[in-house]
Amino acid sequence: MSWFGGKTFEPARDIPDLSGKVILVTGGNTGLGQETIHQLAAHNPTHIYLAARTASKAASAIASIKSSLPDAQITHLPLDLTSFPSIAAAASTFTAASPRLDILINNAGIMATPFALTPQGHEVQFGTNHVGHFLLTRLLLPTLLKTAAEPGADVRIVNVSSAGHAMAPAGGIVWDQAGLEEFSTWRRYGMSKLANILFARELARRYPNITSTAVHPGVILTDLYEPNKKSNVLIRLGVGLLGSFVMGTVQEGAKNQLWAATARREEVRSGAYYVPVGKLSAGSRYAGNEKLAEQLWRWSEAEVERHGF
Repeated sequence: MSWFGGKTFEPARDIPDLSGKVILVTGGNTGLGQETIHQLAAHNPTHIYLAARTASKAASAIASIKSSLPDAQITHLPLDLTSFPSIAAAASTFTAASPRLDILINNAGIMATPFALTPQGHEVQFGTNHVGHFLLTRLLLPTLLKTAAEPGADVRIVNVSSAGHAMAPAGGIVWDQAGLEEFSTWRRYGMSKLANILFARELARRYPNITSTAVHPGVILTDLYEPNKKSNVLIRLGVGLLGSFVMGTVQEGAKNQLWAATARREEVRSGAYYVPVGKLSAGSRYAGNEKLAEQLWRWSEAEVERHGF
């Protein structure tokens, strides 16, 4: 299926052989993450690390995937993206277990949650969707760069963003995290998704031997809507009555990140933002702001260093 003029991409047919590759997917225990791992596992990677907070949910996801792919090599990597110590422990566990990392898919995320701060003092959506992934990627960069230096290597980082990045507040990024309480939950969500795009752009600028992209999966019916269905009657009614008619399936939603992770290198532009499937998009007026991308990097770097990471 081709969305809005995008590419026709069928994972079973179009994902190449992944022999020798090591892959890490955050939020792999459900929704788009689980589907992404399932499709990648069908193409013979050496190992896939499913990064997720809850061990029981990770075990259930792995069992589900292995029911149809019994030989798949999948390991749960404990990870709580709101906790810097958890992120550091996950990176340490991974680097002790694997000498290489070919594909990192920063897929995990939360959406439109009530205002709260992470233990490090970041608004919870921004902390989970951006800051946590920034630290994880930063700690995995030595392994990613080592892999990228090998002959014939093709290392990818895919950040799962959203068209919702256009809801970010004026200026794009609000640096005072505690002050974000005055903004609506959707503004805060939009800011976190804008950060995913800016992060991919700056990664591409700083590390040209790694292909870094951001993708919008489409409007997909996933577990992201569950908290909002409980707290917002309009979302609950809208998803219940119209979800199956206007929202894509998880299988469709995973295609854009699968394409970005596995399409021929010459097809995927590093630093770009793609809408389904594989269609280049400029995004919002803030999404292409190189100065803002660099500013976000420096702010994020200072934040993790402030906490000793």
